[in-house]
Amino acid sequence: MARIIVDPITRIEGHLRIEVEVENNTIRDAWSSITLWRGIETIVKGRDPRDAGLMVQRFCGVCTFAHYEASILACEDAFKIKAPRNARIIRNLIQGSQYLYDHIMHFYHLHGLDWVDIVSALKADPNRAVEMAKAYSPNPYNCSATHYKAVQDRLGKFAKSGRLGPFANGYWGNPSFKLPPEANLIIASHYLDALQVSKIGAQMMAIFGGKNPHPQTLIVGGVTSIMDAADASRLGEYLYRLKELNNFVETAYIPDVLLAATYYKEEGLQGVGGGVKNYLCYGGFPLDDDGGEYLFPAGVVKNRNLAGIVKLDDTKITEEVTHAWYKGKEPLHPYKGTTDPDYTGFGSDGHLNGNGKYSWCKAPRYDGAPMEVGPLARLIVGYAQGHKKIKDLVDGTLKATGLPATVLFSTLGRTAARAIETKYVGDHIEGWVNELITNIKAGDAKTWTKCDVPEKGEGRGLTEPPRGALGHWIRIENKVVSNYQAVVPSTWNCSPRDNAGRRGPYEESLVGTRLAKVDQPLEILRTIHSFDPCMACAVHIIDPKTNEVKKFKVA
Repeated sequence: MARIIVDPITRIEGHLRIEVEVENNTIRDAWSSITLWRGIETIVKGRDPRDAGLMVQRFCGVCTFAHYEASILACEDAFKIKAPRNARIIRNLIQGSQYLYDHIMHFYHLHGLDWVDIVSALKADPNRAVEMAKAYSPNPYNCSATHYKAVQDRLGKFAKSGRLGPFANGYWGNPSFKLPPEANLIIASHYLDALQVSKIGAQMMAIFGGKNPHPQTLIVGGVTSIMDAADASRLGEYLYRLKELNNFVETAYIPDVLLAATYYKEEGLQGVGGGVKNYLCYGGFPLDDDGGEYLFPAGVVKNRNLAGIVKLDDTKITEEVTHAWYKGKEPLHPYKGTTDPDYTGFGSDGHLNGNGKYSWCKAPRYDGAPMEVGPLARLIVGYAQGHKKIKDLVDGTLKATGLPATVLFSTLGRTAARAIETKYVGDHIEGWVNELITNIKAGDAKTWTKCDVPEKGEGRGLTEPPRGALGHWIRIENKVVSNYQAVVPSTWNCSPRDNAGRRGPYEESLVGTRLAKVDQPLEILRTIHSFDPCMACAVHIIDPKTNEVKKFKVA
């Protein structure tokens, strides 16, 4: 049995190492390891809890609003206050814009090249590419033989120079690529279009968030962007950009995913990349002021049982570190969690020590079981609950492809779910803008609830950013933070084994995967990228000899 190491996994946020054991070109076992430490939880201790959000949003340069919001929600829970209706709506508008541009960027710039053979696109017939594009959309985005030929010439110049730029070092020609040249050309064309389109979503976020990344307008008790909310021109700028993004989603993103599904459907039917079979959603985009209705309903689905839904009970969430480089033995709820490093290194052979500690990622569990989180989990939980809009959207997509619901439990299904929910969110955003306008016109301009820091308390903020279930837990003593823990989506998905030896979602999703060429592990990248890994949530430099977080002074 051969051991294959893929390190680093590229086209992600942060540092991820994957090791697999392969026999007869089939993966028999797998280990995932985050190789840099995420430790901002220790930095916020002793500080005013109202400041925590501005610090913990630095977990990542992509998911900045999500961590900011989760921290604010945790404080509001601990303070026993509720943000006004306008603040709830504005937070949804900021989060909605992040969904649109984040998912577009993921498919084209992080994940798309696992499905698309760029070099094959050079052989495409631009006229046939136009015919193919029109078979998947009545009005395809930026579609003409002239445009496709220009894209082909642009790619050809890269290839002739021997420098493919962002497309260098790909496994071009690998038998695992299934798309014909024309399909590759269509999606490669949209790859280039998306470089400009994705920026529009960031601009939308900045309208209500102040800037992007790291927006500034959230505060405990509400938001500060009332002037933007009451300004018709600012609302118009937001809606104009929304229209552009929704058009790209409907005429490029969705058709491209359907196109890819046509040629990769066998992988979906075989369940390649299926994973742990358990799915969790905290509930995303609150639609009322009491937290009773969400665009994505909360819940848990176990063992892919679409006929049964488990009500979410966040007291059943624990983290343990049997195979993670931290001190501790017992599974702990985040309120009691610790973040004390205990780096023991790799095995003597230079491989990950699968029998010991091998990752900076803890092992989150819900009621003792590993859980997948993210777009697929959100749709499965909503589908299992019979949520009409989600069920209609999923069923409509399945009907268009002629595939059964079981195809969702795969790498292909995970990728399709992200596209489906992008349209789902995009279709609701204009309604939220109208709700905000109606509320302000009725005389309610309130965006903040006055609050004071309690002497002591604890609270949790649960939300659903693009990558999946995100929770922040805060404990307050003497009016300062005494403990802070964050369980991010990639902590759930990148989890190492737990004390019972159960693999995390990344690891389980790779087992059984067949590699077309062992020296070109394209299939590993395809499945791992389908989760949209984000290891960069506050990685810090640590001395493995002293476990000391390094400090730097800039003159």
